[in-house]
Amino acid sequence: MPVSTALSNPPRLSIIIPTLNEAAGIDAQLTALLGLWVCGVEIIVVDGGSQDDTVAIAKHHASRVLSSEPGRARQMNLGARASRGEQLLFLHADTKLPRRADRLIAKALSGSRCWGRFDIRLSGEQSMLGVIAFCMNWRSRLTGIATGDQALFMTRAAFEAVDGYPDQPLMEDIEISKRLKHLSKPACLRAQVVSSGRRWENNGLWATMLLMWRLRYRYWRGEDCQRLAEEYRHAR
Repeated sequence: MPVSTALSNPPRLSIIIPTLNEAAGIDAQLTALLGLWVCGVEIIVVDGGSQDDTVAIAKHHASRVLSSEPGRARQMNLGARASRGEQLLFLHADTKLPRRADRLIAKALSGSRCWGRFDIRLSGEQSMLGVIAFCMNWRSRLTGIATGDQALFMTRAAFEAVDGYPDQPLMEDIEISKRLKHLSKPACLRAQVVSSGRRWENNGLWATMLLMWRLRYRYWRGEDCQRLAEEYRHAR
């Protein structure tokens, strides 16, 4: 997937991947996306200042590799605005898509829905990860709020209508979901993305769960997002 390869026609779908020190896994991620790239999907990596070989590795595989100030929201906004697709998919570097995700997204956005997300499965050794993923999917269907791990997708028109992701250090996925809900209900696809459960296993399942519930509750109450982000970083 050479960087210089140019698509003759604008792609229907652009995938934006924010990265920061993902050298250990970015090659496998981009290799897994090769089939979509061959089908005309644009793959954009936006790096936030990696100190490892993330950028060098990504340049051999992605359609484009961009550099950005650190911050997932900033990186995703930069990638989206540099992309050419009429549909946008925001993908974490450690999240794998289901087969022919481009077709699933196109079908989901062909009607009245202008955004959506996938169900999630967490990979790892502990069986409780399955319970956590089930709860995440159930909560998302109930509330209409999606998380970045679930691979949010939307039309470019919807992205522009809500002015993209809010420039905040945490809960940017929660906030954009709230804004997108004013445009339409989300398409909640039962096809699963597979996301790494390393954060849960490394920091403890129950400790991580309680931390996220506590931060979400405090965010809902209107506490300063910068303070919450600092607590999240210190707890990891």
